[in-house]
Amino acid sequence: MEREICIFREKSSSAQRHREPQSFTEMERTLLLRWYTRCFFLLCTFALLFSAYGQRKMSRNEYIELYKDIAIREMREYKIPASITLAQGILESGCGGSALATEANNHFGIKCHKEWTGERFYYDDDEKNECFRVYADAGGSYHDHSLFLTTRDRYSSLFTLKITDYKAWAHGLKSAGYATNPQYAQLLIKIIEEENLTKYDKMGLDKTYTVEPQIAKATPTSTPTSFTPKTALPEPRKIMTTSSKREVYENNGLKFVYASKNDTYRRIARDFDIRPNQLAKYNEKTKKQSLKVGEMVYLEKKKKKGVVTHYFVQPGESLLDVAQKTGMTTKALCSKNRITPASRLQPGTMLWLVKKKP
Repeated sequence: MEREICIFREKSSSAQRHREPQSFTEMERTLLLRWYTRCFFLLCTFALLFSAYGQRKMSRNEYIELYKDIAIREMREYKIPASITLAQGILESGCGGSALATEANNHFGIKCHKEWTGERFYYDDDEKNECFRVYADAGGSYHDHSLFLTTRDRYSSLFTLKITDYKAWAHGLKSAGYATNPQYAQLLIKIIEEENLTKYDKMGLDKTYTVEPQIAKATPTSTPTSFTPKTALPEPRKIMTTSSKREVYENNGLKFVYASKNDTYRRIARDFDIRPNQLAKYNEKTKKQSLKVGEMVYLEKKKKKGVVTHYFVQPGESLLDVAQKTGMTTKALCSKNRITPASRLQPGTMLWLVKKKP
């Protein structure tokens, strides 16, 4: 550019030097504009190159190192082989580089389905503009993957397999319809064997191996919303109104009433000809304990099983709250979930209501 300006000036005669300064300024402006344009395109090119480098796709080894502890933690909690979870994450998310993983922290291609209440991400997959779940971080995606497999009947046969039999799990996932790709099982097996992912199954079974406490997070480019999964329990059914104007409902095949203002166990027991101590015992309380307006009061002994297979603990709920809501005894809940009455339930914890937790 400087050479062009110099040549232009050298060709200018003495007479030309005395011409109107306006024409020289226009020529110089043209040359400078040409120079600035070149610089602009160069800067844009470098910016794109640096951007592409900054968003470099993770290698398999990097992906495994980042998420192996989460996979092991989920294996211990939900009995899903860590090798299968990691292989699915690698395959479904393209080692964390897919649009679903980078935009929605969705590493397993899980679609919204009717029960999803969180943020949504729309993306062309098997069909155009399909709805996928958005997670606050990659750890949320891994956890929801475990819930997805453990709460759907079509995947129940997987949990009869040996946790170390990754080939059977891979074929079981394909047979249950997790993916439409006819080679899905073979692809998972290939990844597991190439990356020796079975060693993480051994770590999961080794009680001396301690997983890292922190949950690895993927950097979201949107603002995802965290959520607590909800269980669609059947609505209690009104079955009668007594002569004393009490409305009786049914839940899990059990009769109950909702406590009204100033109600006590003694007052309700009198209306239904039940001993107060017995009524309180049905509800795992003492007859002297107070009742809140709207509290469920069962008129018969609660059951050992629920009407749905699983229940997700909601914020602020205690074990007794869940027992009342599901029509089960706390003893049955503890037995099925291998917990104690003193256990503190965290929001989102999945409780088994029919079968015993593996």
